[in-house]
Amino acid sequence: MIDTVLYIIRFLLGEDLPEHILSSVGYTADENEFGKYRVVIKPSSFFDRNFYGTSASLPVLPLKIWEETPLLYGEPVVEKHNDTLLLHADLVASVYFLISRYEEWVRKDVRDTHGRFPGKESLPYRSGFIDRPLVEEYGRLLRSLLRDTGLDVPEPPKQIKKIFLTHDVDQLAHYRHIRGLVGGLLRGIKRNKEGQRALRSFFGNLRNDPWYTFPFLYKLDNDLIQKLGKNRCESVTFFRSGGGKRREDKPVSNLSHPDYKSLIRYCKRKNITIGLHTSYQAGINPKLIIDEKDKLDRIIKTNAVYNRNHYLCSREPMDMLNLVDAKITDDFTLGFADIAGFRLGTCRPVKWINLITTEVSALTLHPLAVMDCTLSDKKYMYMNAHDAYQYCEQLINRVKENNGELVLLWHNTMVEKTPELYHRNLYREIIKYLSTES
Repeated sequence: MIDTVLYIIRFLLGEDLPEHILSSVGYTADENEFGKYRVVIKPSSFFDRNFYGTSASLPVLPLKIWEETPLLYGEPVVEKHNDTLLLHADLVASVYFLISRYEEWVRKDVRDTHGRFPGKESLPYRSGFIDRPLVEEYGRLLRSLLRDTGLDVPEPPKQIKKIFLTHDVDQLAHYRHIRGLVGGLLRGIKRNKEGQRALRSFFGNLRNDPWYTFPFLYKLDNDLIQKLGKNRCESVTFFRSGGGKRREDKPVSNLSHPDYKSLIRYCKRKNITIGLHTSYQAGINPKLIIDEKDKLDRIIKTNAVYNRNHYLCSREPMDMLNLVDAKITDDFTLGFADIAGFRLGTCRPVKWINLITTEVSALTLHPLAVMDCTLSDKKYMYMNAHDAYQYCEQLINRVKENNGELVLLWHNTMVEKTPELYHRNLYREIIKYLSTES
């Protein structure tokens, strides 16, 4: 637990700060220890053996407010204890709650039809801060307290530290298989152009298919990479190598098919990172992840270390153990399907914490800020194009204010050239906005 507390304090302050600043913050209720630190965070009862993991340990609503920032645990009080500032706001417990998905672990009975914890049930949404990276606000307040003690503590630069432009290949093409062709021809009875498109796709080149929009996506991605540099922008495509038993895994992704092989070669030519898109079935039975990763590695002839679950079905926080066992180093699943924002309360990559042992793992979680269909789906946010762009811009600006990381998810199927979907133009406008980053 001591290592986890130190990790959280470092995460709050910023890992780039010198050691003498990081060691100037303590987490203790022992008055004999106060003199060792410039600032002491006084623990609440959150980690008490008979309290931790129980429903009684969940934050009480409405939340208390400290300097306009919601506080999950402790009291918004700062007092002087000799030369030490004693902070009664338990920032360590508050951060732990958010970055570890503690609420999802305790409220096991709250799940949607896909077994996911709904964003609109989450504390960040119910308390009105889903669009605010609260952890970064805590860090800013803690750095301010340290400056009050005379320490020179700088703020991080106001820029987006890194952008991940990600794409999930749920369906590579619309009409390249028999079922798609037949459906297109039947609909073509009333809409002649659709029947023609289906025939051109099935009997012609993959690029004739309306859902094969990867050239459009990768052109925009690579334009931004050229503008910002490879160290600040990365394009990732996630491929599904397993599944098939569940309806949600249909159509089955046959990565040995020439169409998939063509896309994989295209990714390699364009320097697009390839990741594992863990199947819906593996979301139910995470033991399947190892086999799915091995299969993908054999096909792409390299070691895939990035992962995102199909349907964003990271059902239980402890399922992350299976990603660790599969030697996945980075996961990009953790955004809510029904609401865009900061699911983990942070806009920075954070290590997964084992809620049972309270230990920090080597697995890095990259919080997903926006998924395309979250904005437009009637079941989710149901925004028009204007409101969707305004909300995305708001989240982007919040990331920029905190030197954070921006993860976007745009599907190839959502940028088809059709008046029914606005995501093609929306993605173009977002990339244009991001290109102004210095």
